[in-house]
Amino acid sequence: MAKIFVTDTAGENPVPFLRGILTRSLTDAGLAFDEAYRVASAIRQQLGDGVSITNDELGDLVLDYLGAQLSAEVAEAYEARRVPDPGLLVRYADGESRPFSPTEHTRCLAACGLSEEEASSASLRILNEMGARQQREIAADELRALSQYCLDVHFGHRAAERYRIWMDFTHSGRPLILLIGGATGSGKSTIATALAHRLGILRTQSTDMLREVMRMLIPERLLPVLHRSSFDAGCALPDAGETSGNPLGRVAEGYQRQSELVAVPCEAVIGRAIRERVSLILEGVHVHPALAERLAQTGDAVLVSIMLAVLKPEELRARLSGRRRDAPARNTRTDPANFQRIWHLQSHLLDEADRIGTPILINDDQGKVTTLVLRTVIDVLDGQRDLG
Repeated sequence: MAKIFVTDTAGENPVPFLRGILTRSLTDAGLAFDEAYRVASAIRQQLGDGVSITNDELGDLVLDYLGAQLSAEVAEAYEARRVPDPGLLVRYADGESRPFSPTEHTRCLAACGLSEEEASSASLRILNEMGARQQREIAADELRALSQYCLDVHFGHRAAERYRIWMDFTHSGRPLILLIGGATGSGKSTIATALAHRLGILRTQSTDMLREVMRMLIPERLLPVLHRSSFDAGCALPDAGETSGNPLGRVAEGYQRQSELVAVPCEAVIGRAIRERVSLILEGVHVHPALAERLAQTGDAVLVSIMLAVLKPEELRARLSGRRRDAPARNTRTDPANFQRIWHLQSHLLDEADRIGTPILINDDQGKVTTLVLRTVIDVLDGQRDLG
């Protein structure tokens, strides 16, 4: 497939068209990630191969598509995000002034635990306040104080306090290590993607990918437990021990053996992020609640671990069926016996999380649980501040 190039208004400075960039712009306009990616893919298909298009032409094309295929409200939201305010500048401590970015401001507000709708509304209120003052330039500290004041007035003292805690953290230069665990079908990768967008974290890692690399390096005949799914790794264990006659008991034992193996690259990935002072989201079924306990040397990194759960069997079955449609190779996961193993593994993970004190979040609404994770991060930061 030939590349598509996007140029400036004069037709110069071409850069490749990237669906990921357009997807991010669309999520900033309020679309869910899956829908934004679908729209970006449709636009890519419309453009064809080997063409060159200006930024303005691409924007118009997206605007027309949104209006025709979705709604006028979505198109208006995209148009509002597309046109930056050219007059307002933010002056930073280093003496430089840069244009105010509504998108980045909204993302910062959303990172402190507001929903995306609340963050967008708050950012608009703050921008209107600056317009009412006829300000064309504002110091970064003043913008922060104004944001905190508006949050206090319109969203409550706790929202303003969360914003202050989050801003203090972002200016500290400390990395955030966010661990997201949960059984198959609990929505780990979806929530991790949403959080990476809300927090502006560029480095994410799936434990499934780490396990896949290990499978390439270690043959199945040497470590058969590594080459099974997490919920049926017990089937690869020798027929001995306390759980030999208990199939469901072997689920937890097999998972434990596999997660101990995958913990090695998990700790390596986390250790590198900490050394490089880069924030990281690690998600996967192998994020055992005890993993955070094993990471004693985190320096000044902030380590937050959460466990996702789906507590209605019919909802989990529906999610697994959806995964089967998207990835036919996973069709065995909805077999009754496998579902029982997955359900039992989730119970084991929740018991372990409860024993260790890892927060358990019921993932029945993506937006809601994403906001709850962000608030959990703020709570951890607040607790560390109190201890300090």
